[in-house]
Amino acid sequence: MYNNKTYESRKLVILGIFILIGIIFISRLFYVQIINEKYVMSAKNNVLRYEVQYPARGLIYDRNGELLVYNEAAYDLMVVPKQVKEIDTTEFCKLIDIDIETFKKKLKKARKYSMRKASLFVEQISKEQYGYIEEKLFKYPGFYVQPRTLRKYPKPVAAHTLGYIGEVSRNEIKKEPYYKLGDYVGKSGIEKAYENDLRGQKGIKITMVDVFNRVKGTYQEGRYDTMAVSGNDLQITIDSELQKYGEKLMRNKCGSVVAIEPKTGEILALITNPAYDPNLLVGRVRSKNYTRLYNDTLVPLFNRALLAMYPPGSTFKLLNGLIGEQEGVLQVNTAYPCAGTTSTPIVCSHNHNSPLQLVESIEQSCNPYYWNVFRTIIDNPKYGSIREAFEKWREYLHSFNLGKTFDTDLLVERSGNVPRSEYYDKYFGKNVWRAMTIRSLSIGQGELLVTPLQLANTAAIIANRGYYYPPHFVKSINRDGTVVKKEYEKHITMVESKYFDPIVEGMNNVYDGEHGTARWYAHDSIKMCGKTGTVQNPHGENHSVFLAFAPMDDPQIAISVIVENGGYGSRFGAPIATLMIEKYLLGDFKKPWFETKILEADLINSN
Repeated sequence: MYNNKTYESRKLVILGIFILIGIIFISRLFYVQIINEKYVMSAKNNVLRYEVQYPARGLIYDRNGELLVYNEAAYDLMVVPKQVKEIDTTEFCKLIDIDIETFKKKLKKARKYSMRKASLFVEQISKEQYGYIEEKLFKYPGFYVQPRTLRKYPKPVAAHTLGYIGEVSRNEIKKEPYYKLGDYVGKSGIEKAYENDLRGQKGIKITMVDVFNRVKGTYQEGRYDTMAVSGNDLQITIDSELQKYGEKLMRNKCGSVVAIEPKTGEILALITNPAYDPNLLVGRVRSKNYTRLYNDTLVPLFNRALLAMYPPGSTFKLLNGLIGEQEGVLQVNTAYPCAGTTSTPIVCSHNHNSPLQLVESIEQSCNPYYWNVFRTIIDNPKYGSIREAFEKWREYLHSFNLGKTFDTDLLVERSGNVPRSEYYDKYFGKNVWRAMTIRSLSIGQGELLVTPLQLANTAAIIANRGYYYPPHFVKSINRDGTVVKKEYEKHITMVESKYFDPIVEGMNNVYDGEHGTARWYAHDSIKMCGKTGTVQNPHGENHSVFLAFAPMDDPQIAISVIVENGGYGSRFGAPIATLMIEKYLLGDFKKPWFETKILEADLINSN
């Protein structure tokens, strides 16, 4: 007879066996998928190396296609602090050419950043050093070499314009999550202004390494790797040959030269001296050289062309003349004497005929003439007060971009200074000051300050008879094979174009006139237009200033020159500007004797 109890017992046993088997399978699955997976992943982290693939930065070419900046292979020594074991520190420091104290500081910095993530230990190792270090690096767990590139400059010119790159700071990382500790970033000049275009896009490469830090191959045949994307190439506006020549002319002198293509605002040359070789701020010597340049009393890191501010001197007479014409207080035939009660208190420093009319006044740079012009502008009866007339005068200057920055790709620039009414109210008292009080403004002295770039742009405006495009450095960017041209808005001044003709004629007479202040440098095949300036300097010899453009009727180049402690504008400013114009337009010189004179002049070591 079938026993029901026996059946139930067997049923429970079989069910228990199935439950036990299920528990065993579930336990095994949990071990494989959870416990073992964690173990496997932990093991992977010990044998997998995640190497950032840094892109080559974009190349930089000059306006004629000459290569100015390219990349050369270099290597960074990286460290993963958690993997660093007991090593022979003395031997390691000797291998990578650092001292033990530096080793400790660098390792401490890396540990503070992350124990598990790689960070930069020694930057920009040369190709030659790399070969020697790589074969011995297996002895030092936690350290490995990562390929990078160095910037190289085949023509050591335009250092301030091109700028340099350096290791990213923590503040820069906070502002831009793209960067990680040890990345490089543009620090100045074009390298900084166009960082987003030049830097490219990083990739990642995963490799397997053994316990001796030796690469054993790619991980899963590279299926998780990503390629780096190179940066975009730039074509800049600089003419490297003109730039090189300008730097040669300014050797042993303090000051700047700025040349602009009037029709476009493209900067053809921007020379600031003292300068430096851009190759000095590349590689492991960058920090040492930067400190040396920073401490140099001649301040070679200072970009005088964009940041130095000077009174414009007699070059400013051109603007007062234009404003006087537009305001209706000055005509072409308006004459003022160089002596007598109407000329005082401004003294005429030139020996010339009197009285003079407008064109002659520019040719011979007559101070009393422009005192009278300025007086009629400020005392103009159509305005209700001196203050109102003065504010209108300031408005004219702002339309020439004086007292303002250009805000293009120059990155760092100063606005100069066009004094406000409030300044004179505070200094002299409200409703007390008059044209006589601020008469130094009539000849570009006093509180009025301009940058060399603004002075060159003034020459470009006059060359264009009343308009300008903001000065800039980059012509085009090659983005994924598409050339993107940079475009800027045309600015028109408050002075009508018809009023520029007599000013231009007077500037031409500065070269070609019988009494022109730069007549010694006239050229028989190029009609040049210029204006000399001698800027008072309370700290020593006056500054030599000159602005010019050429040719007169189809301007291709506008230029300003400031030579500190150079004396009269005709002594250094005029010949340097003329040589630069001839170099750009002809490639040769009509009167090479004054080139020799400029090249041999040493105003730094002689003072």
